[in-house]
Amino acid sequence: MASLAEIRARLAAAESNKGGQSQGGDNAIYPHWNIEEGASATLRFLPDGNSKNTFFWVERAMIKLPFAGIKGEMESKQVQVQVPCVEMWGEACPILAEVRTWFKDKSLEDMGRKYWKKRSYVMQGFVRENPLSDDKSPENPIRRFIIGPQIFATIKSALMDPELEELPTDLLRGLDFRITKTSKGGYADYSTSKWARKESALTEAEQTAIEAHGLFDLSTFLPKKPGDVELRVMKEMFEASVDGQPYDTERWGQYFRPAGVQAPAGTASEAAPKAVSVPAASKPAVDDEPPFDTDEAPAASAPVAAPKTTQKAEDILAMIRARQKQ
Repeated sequence: MASLAEIRARLAAAESNKGGQSQGGDNAIYPHWNIEEGASATLRFLPDGNSKNTFFWVERAMIKLPFAGIKGEMESKQVQVQVPCVEMWGEACPILAEVRTWFKDKSLEDMGRKYWKKRSYVMQGFVRENPLSDDKSPENPIRRFIIGPQIFATIKSALMDPELEELPTDLLRGLDFRITKTSKGGYADYSTSKWARKESALTEAEQTAIEAHGLFDLSTFLPKKPGDVELRVMKEMFEASVDGQPYDTERWGQYFRPAGVQAPAGTASEAAPKAVSVPAASKPAVDDEPPFDTDEAPAASAPVAAPKTTQKAEDILAMIRARQKQ
């Protein structure tokens, strides 16, 4: 397990580098985004089961591609497919390479935010105080947490505080983290979330749970790294999405598909990464996918709507293609 000093050094190095650069579904995942406004949940984070990971989290970056329905279905509603951004593995993302150029043109900024990567952080631990009456704790009480950028910023800032002497994940001298949900501008706000002031040891039951079940290797909850073929499919899907085309199961279903859509006959359906359908306006798409804000791209003041007509999408694509040829 990494020391607090090692974590601080890695965070500082990552922040420096950043300044120089322009699965789930079961109830093991705790849906903190479902708590009522004004309520709080108390969590106790645990170390990563992978001893090679300096941090007690892994970072996940996904790009959401909306489609105007599914090809061949008469009454198909808008669907959404998630694809992994390969910047997670330190490689150039073919989608973001194009989207980055859009922010140089104010008329394309909204489209840029729409297709920008969404970053989240996978952690694990115990839920010590749970305001969700309908939440059923699994047999293994070590839950997984999908943490968005706003909460993560609070977690990270405390780790860099020189007055913090022990790792918050220490089994005997660690700290609880209290997630509090409020609202701001009509959106969920977690800015009042904070670490506990007093250290506390894990209970006997919690320590027994760790001994019985072990800790998760958090990297196993990241998507599979796309190969060359998957990267080409992702770029093709991205262009079709911007163009306002419907999702084509025959062309892409073997690789990426919306939730509830079966892979084409004769393909290895298990090879297709998990994807989600478009959520209702105020609800997360699935239990492990809360509606995160865009990371690093300029923040939008309101959700960006899809192009209403094919002509508008064509106009946008024409502008994009013209920019590429310059």
